[in-house]
Amino acid sequence: MAIDEQFAREATTATIAGKGRFDVLSRTPEELANIVSLFASSEGWMDKVRLRAEGRWYERLYHGPDYDIWVISWLPGQSTGFHDHGASSGAFVVATGILEEHSADERTRVIHPGKPRAFDPDYTHDVRNVSLAPAISIHAYSPPLTEMNEYELDGSRLVPRERASLRRETINEEWRGQRLKLVDRTGALSIEQMLSAARTRLRRLSPDEVYETVTMTEAILVDIRPESQRAIEGSITGALIVERNVLEWRFDPASSTRLPAMTDHNIHVIVFCSEGYTSSLAAASLQDLGLSRATDMVGGFQAWRAMGLPIVPPGDAY
Repeated sequence: MAIDEQFAREATTATIAGKGRFDVLSRTPEELANIVSLFASSEGWMDKVRLRAEGRWYERLYHGPDYDIWVISWLPGQSTGFHDHGASSGAFVVATGILEEHSADERTRVIHPGKPRAFDPDYTHDVRNVSLAPAISIHAYSPPLTEMNEYELDGSRLVPRERASLRRETINEEWRGQRLKLVDRTGALSIEQMLSAARTRLRRLSPDEVYETVTMTEAILVDIRPESQRAIEGSITGALIVERNVLEWRFDPASSTRLPAMTDHNIHVIVFCSEGYTSSLAAASLQDLGLSRATDMVGGFQAWRAMGLPIVPPGDAY
């Protein structure tokens, strides 16, 4: 895997200390902060991210001799609860969204994208997503994470729980009481959550970026609006018309009804609708089919027209 290869080259393997004994080198918190920042800015990991309504989703993406790297996704209201990381130092950085870090002394830090947090072994905190949108974060631990001890907050004192678990999830009940309930008892997502979740996976393009991309590359611009809407609004010259209800069947390379050009999953597809909402859900659906470069246009056709980019007027489109 490209991610493993990239970071394996940078990992310090081990040093021999004494007769036949290996001591794994540990990374400092500052080094781990640099590692998570570098990883977050790299390519190839975002398409692995998934969202899970019943609890945070996480996966280890790199496991070396001196540190490991994890990616975690957070839906609104999800949190870790108070925990430490055993004997491991650590660092994390928010890639998208906003998180909060809570300490036992009631200090709260708002963690914005691109600003890593680093800590020594036995550091205890509770990380939460108290926003209304999903978040994604990258975490690194050295030596690689082997245990997490969990705690309950008793006043200003942390009391160890009876068991430690990497999978234990806690929910911030105060957050649920203060905000509209976005996840119902069945674990269903609201449309706002679905839209936000879809967009965390996309590198969305503005209309001028789309214009440059389709002019300079072989990217395919796809109009998913229904015929009635195109007749009223107009169209974009050169855009491929594939209405939303048949999009997946036309762009799945394994489909018997695919378009002739859809022979592999590496084709760069940019979809647009009228205002840039349905297109985000459509692009995420294409990514689920394996088209990792699929994305959509911010603001849709309306934004394209407002920027003065070339269009075919409604009367000339048919």
